[in-house]
Amino acid sequence: MSEFEQLVDAHYEALYRFAMSLAKNPDTASDLVQQTFCIWAQKGHQLRERSRAKTWLFTTLHREFLSYARKSKRFSDQELTEAVAGRLESSEDDTDRQMDGQRALELLGGLDENFRAPITLFYLQQHSYKEIAEILDIPIGTVMSRISRAKEMLRRRMTAEPASAPKNLLQMEPGTLRDHG
Repeated sequence: MSEFEQLVDAHYEALYRFAMSLAKNPDTASDLVQQTFCIWAQKGHQLRERSRAKTWLFTTLHREFLSYARKSKRFSDQELTEAVAGRLESSEDDTDRQMDGQRALELLGGLDENFRAPITLFYLQQHSYKEIAEILDIPIGTVMSRISRAKEMLRRRMTAEPASAPKNLLQMEPGTLRDHG
């Protein structure tokens, strides 16, 4: 197996999940990952430290997404796919936790990209603050601040409408049942 194939095998899935969290569209995510590996094929030999390949790939993917976003001038409203949602579900057989995990992913998809990218890289891809700062080309303090703010936004949204809350309840006045009974 070639070095390139090993790199694809090692990082494709994580890059795709990151691309999905940014683009919220499976086709666009696939295109972004493919473009990232095409750029690696053209320029990867220039990387002096092979141990930094993962960070280089994530940085390149993020830059490709920003370029795509500027060109399209709007973001897709498609939700995260079930495949991505399934990755965050608890391994425990706890329905409430799974519903909360799915709800968190839905809410994560609704965050502005400035907050969604750092929190996704930190919690879903397990990058360090330093790596995230390099990938997104922002200071470490900004990374920490954005992750903190994103967590608070998600927390507020989760508590405002928990996943386990019943939907479509009818509002009834106390006298309504007597009138129809």
